[in-house]
Amino acid sequence: MVIGIPKEILHGEKRVSGIPETVRKMIADGFEVLVEKGAGTESHFFDEDYLAAGAKIIDDPEIIYRDADVILKVKEPQFNEEKNKHEIDMMHACQYLITFLHPAAPANHEMIKKMAEKGVIGLTLDSVPRIGRAQSMDALSSMSTCAGYKGVLMAANNLSKFMPMIASAVGMIKPASVLVIGAGVAGLRAIATARGLGAVVHAADIRPEAAEQAKSLGARIIDLGIPEELALSPDKKFAKPLPEEWLEKERAALKEYVAKADIVIASALVPGRVAPVLITEKMVKSMQPGSCIVDISIDQGGNCELTVSGERVIRHGVVIEGIKNIPGMIPNASTWMFSNNVYNLLKYLSKDGKIVLDLNDEIVASILVTKDGKIVHAGTLEAMGQR
Repeated sequence: MVIGIPKEILHGEKRVSGIPETVRKMIADGFEVLVEKGAGTESHFFDEDYLAAGAKIIDDPEIIYRDADVILKVKEPQFNEEKNKHEIDMMHACQYLITFLHPAAPANHEMIKKMAEKGVIGLTLDSVPRIGRAQSMDALSSMSTCAGYKGVLMAANNLSKFMPMIASAVGMIKPASVLVIGAGVAGLRAIATARGLGAVVHAADIRPEAAEQAKSLGARIIDLGIPEELALSPDKKFAKPLPEEWLEKERAALKEYVAKADIVIASALVPGRVAPVLITEKMVKSMQPGSCIVDISIDQGGNCELTVSGERVIRHGVVIEGIKNIPGMIPNASTWMFSNNVYNLLKYLSKDGKIVLDLNDEIVASILVTKDGKIVHAGTLEAMGQR
């Protein structure tokens, strides 16, 4: 089986899906590995190290897409301006694609349809279930750790004030107020980082256990008033999509905290679904000029009504960060984590040198997006209004 590792072409994306360490493991497993020239350079993994690990360095990405049985990527397929072709157009039927597809996000629906039409078998990393045996494959958690950490640093850099309380000869300056919405992996890392920088932190999550974890890190917890049976999946591990009337109640509970926040880190997600809109334009208007929202959930549509995907904008005097690749801003660490997650998933799916998809397996059923020319991912079909 031939594994292809192309260079990422999303603007500003410095990560790569495989590093020399994981390439060496793939080759030991019996795979052939093709790596595009310079694919790892910006995350400080170099061609000579890939060669030493046993990979073949390929100049032209079209050759990789043509010859590989499996394509490993970081971000969803993009339009390649140098080739004047979309990456999907370089792919072929029955080829596997393992990457973050974020298939439920409306911005990606046409791309997912195109993948299905092409016959590509798409496996999305953002739907790896958070169960014990999938922990080593959970790239979303790894990248969420990076996003929570770097997101707070981005927000602090946007502020025109100090994060910690500062004593000076002319008086005391209050610490910044940070609101973290969603106390999952990203949110918890954001809380710890903001607290480490000296900010006062409030946090909100509809899951009682997540709220308790946020409290243990020193956050002040906002009671959202959402009944547990509405908030949690049957196994009580994940947040469920809330009916609109309960989303309104959640927004009402957050309203006063958003208005007082210098920084809002928005990281509320529902696995495999479009992210809930929790910050309305009216709420943004209530914030002080110079405040900042970092919408970490933008890959799945975003928590803020005014976030522009992939862009930093200022609305009503508030900086809103909608950058889609925050982990790519710390590329060496995030690439190391990501590439190991991807390798572990590839190894899990492979039997006797080939990928074998057991549709009764919880991991496979969760991550499979397109197969046999059809879209099969439940959250994507729901977002498309097809179920």
